[in-house]
Amino acid sequence: MNSANVESTTNPASAAPSGPAKDPRIIALRRFAISISVFNILGHTVLGFEPSWATPLAAMAVAYVMELGLETLDAWATRRPVKYAGGPVALMNFLMPAHITALACAMLLYANARLGPVVFAVIVAVASKYLIRVRIGGRPRHVLNPSNFGIAVVLVLFPWVGIAPPYQFTEWVGGPLDVAIPALILAAGTMLNAKLTRKMPLILGWLGVFALQALIRTPIEGTATLSALLAMSGVAFVLFTNYMITDPGTTPVRPRNQVFFGASTAVVYALLVHIHVVYGLFFALVIVCVLRGAALAVMGARQRATAQPAPLTEPKAVPRPAPARGGVLATGEEAK
Repeated sequence: MNSANVESTTNPASAAPSGPAKDPRIIALRRFAISISVFNILGHTVLGFEPSWATPLAAMAVAYVMELGLETLDAWATRRPVKYAGGPVALMNFLMPAHITALACAMLLYANARLGPVVFAVIVAVASKYLIRVRIGGRPRHVLNPSNFGIAVVLVLFPWVGIAPPYQFTEWVGGPLDVAIPALILAAGTMLNAKLTRKMPLILGWLGVFALQALIRTPIEGTATLSALLAMSGVAFVLFTNYMITDPGTTPVRPRNQVFFGASTAVVYALLVHIHVVYGLFFALVIVCVLRGAALAVMGARQRATAQPAPLTEPKAVPRPAPARGGVLATGEEAK
């Protein structure tokens, strides 16, 4: 999720800027962190989350240690001040992406009673921000959605680990709450993305092409259109749409590029479903992020190559005519 993802929302090493409270990035991070924290608390007490309480607690502890440790090492290696310096508020702002990443992994992965896979997902997620970077605008930035990448790696390495069952988000409630909970999450996420992250073009591109691929798969695969579209009505899909795919740190800024990013993710998802790959949402986002990162790396390399000044060359010496016999040949300045 962003981190917002809500997986992490800023550049790789500066996981969270410690700027003024009115900074939209800080406001977005805080609201993401509050939202996912409240949702996890309600999930374990009211909604019916399957993992134990130990899962989010262990995930958060590991995420904090990893984020602080890697930032300290990175600051030492690059000879710069650590980004969590400046008091409790700066430290809190810095740790918010790690907090979001930890809760996202703990909420979305299901490893039965084992903590190891979830902890490993958190380690991979946080480490990816420091190890997988592309130089953009002269600064190294992470290009992989941290939470999504950590989850995808665990799903590949541990086949017995799965995504949390969709019913867990409303397992202990019924009646109108079955509709009210997704509606509230949708409304909160939409307001956050419309006013702060400004990722509505990405969401529209993602939703539009996702619905389109569901219609196209009907004549090609014989999939019931309603069944393919019903995935969009679940809490898990709403969370992915509003809090995972819209990670500000790993998605484009320009509206046109946002639409292309969202549409590309839906197309890759359709291809993965066509070849019977499970958990296609997470793998599709990883693939699109990797392709975008590769494109940015190539563009950055070309820009640096064209920006390099031409090598300085020694001016060629012009032979000076020998003076006439019995006289001295004057230069232009001497002649004046």
